[in-house]
Amino acid sequence: MTHLPRRLLAEALGSMILAGVVIGSGVLAARMSDGNDAVALLANTAATAAILFVLISGLGPVSGAHFNPAVSLVGLIRRELTFPVFVAYVAVQVAGCVLGAWLAHGMFGLPLLQTATTDRSGLPMMLSEGVAAFTLVFAIISVSAARPQAVPAAVALVIAAGYWWTASTSFANPAITIARSLSDTFAGIRPVDVPGFIAAQLSGAIVASGLCGVLFPRKAAT
Repeated sequence: MTHLPRRLLAEALGSMILAGVVIGSGVLAARMSDGNDAVALLANTAATAAILFVLISGLGPVSGAHFNPAVSLVGLIRRELTFPVFVAYVAVQVAGCVLGAWLAHGMFGLPLLQTATTDRSGLPMMLSEGVAAFTLVFAIISVSAARPQAVPAAVALVIAAGYWWTASTSFANPAITIARSLSDTFAGIRPVDVPGFIAAQLSGAIVASGLCGVLFPRKAAT
């Protein structure tokens, strides 16, 4: 396997596991919480943060452990990825997240093919997603500049916090958003709400990239 295929495999695998954990933990949390959404969200948060730390620690040296088109877009803007590699990353991230949704459904005996019905519309939700993506990208770049070995913990913690301080519960990831639209479970989002989420996520990531370019200037990768 050449270097790029290995990176793409890491992105696909990490995206699949991440989506599987986000959706699967939401299913189990909803089943066990007896209708208490706060308890279900707490369990969903803990599982997501835990797997993020593991995946980024393990796969970061292979592919950078993006698992997120918004993060890859920032890599493109910062010249850490070429455009063809960026497109390939996004393709495998989306495919991996969709496979992760199906995997979660299979593990819990749910229909594999679903369409989410959870309403996540409105300006507060869009603003929340922009803020969530901004905060995620800011955390990645700032911590990478100050203490690179702490990035896995920083990402896990910023997403855990985002579950609770944003109205949208911090999807902050277009690939995850697409996968969650295919899951009519605790983690779902109506397909009609997906374009607004993705637009907000990409906008927040771009703003964070620009601000971090001022705060943490760096030379383009060669």
